[in-house]
Amino acid sequence: MKLDKSILGKKRDNYLSWDEFFMGIAKLSAGRSKDPNTQVGACIVSEDNRILSIGYNGAPNNFDDDKFPWNREGSPIETKYMYVCHAEANAINNYLGSRKDLRGSRIYVDLFPCNECAKQIIQAGIKEVVYLSDKYNGTDGNLVAKHLFDNCGVTYRKMEEKNEKDIRLSLKPDIGIEYIEE
Repeated sequence: MKLDKSILGKKRDNYLSWDEFFMGIAKLSAGRSKDPNTQVGACIVSEDNRILSIGYNGAPNNFDDDKFPWNREGSPIETKYMYVCHAEANAINNYLGSRKDLRGSRIYVDLFPCNECAKQIIQAGIKEVVYLSDKYNGTDGNLVAKHLFDNCGVTYRKMEEKNEKDIRLSLKPDIGIEYIEE
C-alpha cells in the first residue's frame, strides 16, 4: 500500500536528540543525590538506544545518609570521599541484567569519570563515555582515567555545546516539557 504524502503532516522539529535525552536522564538522576556540593548522575545506554541503568552519587545501600559525613574538608574519615559511591559505579552496580549486556554500551555522565570509575567502566565493557564537564582536567586521577580509556579502547567525548538546552519539566498532570529559548 502506498500512502498519499499529503496525509502525513509535519512532525515537530524541536524534539530531543538521543544525546540530549540520555544526558537529560543523567542530569535528572543527579537530582537524587544528597551531596550538598556536587550532584552527579549517570545513564547507561545500549547500542540500540535502550536505557540499561541509571545512578547518582551518594551513600552506599543501607547506610543511613543522616550519619554520613558530607564534609569536603577534614581528616579522610570525616569527609565524604572515603564513603561516597560515584554515579558511574552506582549505575553499573544497579544494573540487574546480565553483565554481558553492558558490553558495547555507552555511559552519559555530568562529570568526566575519575580513575576508579574508569576502571569499573572498562571492566563492565562500556565502550563510550559522553560527559558534560571535565572540571578536574589535568589532575592525576583525570590523567589516569584518560590513559586507561585510551589504552583499553574506550572512547570519550564532551557533549557538544550546540546541544545545550534549558528544559523545564513539570510533574503536574497535563503539563509536559517546556523548552526555554534564550
